[in-house]
Amino acid sequence: MIDPSAKIDPSAEIARDVSIGPWSIIGPNVNIGAGSEIASHVVIRANTRIGKNNKIFQFSSVGEEPADKKFAGEETWMEIGDNNILRESVSLHRGTEAGGGVTRIGSNNLLMPHVHVAHDCRVGDNVVFANYAAISGHVEVDDWVILGGFSGVKQFVKVGAHAMVGAMTYIHNDVPAYVIVSGQPAAVRSINTIGLERRGFEQETISQLRTAFKIIYKRNLGLKEAIVQIVEIGGNSDALKLLIDSLESSEQGIVR
Repeated sequence: MIDPSAKIDPSAEIARDVSIGPWSIIGPNVNIGAGSEIASHVVIRANTRIGKNNKIFQFSSVGEEPADKKFAGEETWMEIGDNNILRESVSLHRGTEAGGGVTRIGSNNLLMPHVHVAHDCRVGDNVVFANYAAISGHVEVDDWVILGGFSGVKQFVKVGAHAMVGAMTYIHNDVPAYVIVSGQPAAVRSINTIGLERRGFEQETISQLRTAFKIIYKRNLGLKEAIVQIVEIGGNSDALKLLIDSLESSEQGIVR
């Protein structure tokens, strides 16, 4: 299942049923799990662990050296979970020593053509990055996030779970969980109601999140005051706890 023209480093560990297409290159210290498909002209450069049942389309570059001037060839890694689809020309860079040494991507994600994930990023599960979406170094993207086409995220920013970023939007501050952000400059629009309904959230929970959204964005409160009021409306629910955690963990300030 490995095309004769593919070049495989002797140190690579590849499950028996993995398919690798013509002219692909698998570098040193690469591990590819069972059921994965590597198309033609893919480069998996080095120090990359890839889980099971991943599909990587042609011209993608995975586990390449980080685009960071401080990088001096030290051992750093790329880790990818299971059941991901990486479409054409996706580029994923390894971590840097200063950033913890690992770039991590979870499971069940769809990265459309020309998506870029920079060094030391953390990407959760069930995310969708549309065409040409790009995240800079040290960005954290939680589960179920959608990034629209040509959107960009500034370094060290966090995007909370279930958030949605519109096409051609540049994110310069942290995005709280559950919200929709779009425009130039980026602005918060509403709770991601349709996405939550599709994922089986109960209407009572969605109603609580709408109320929390109004507390944060409609009452002219400081963030600490807003969190106190969110706790008062039912901060013990898992959904509101997730929202509160995304607010309290913000280091860049949230998008307003």
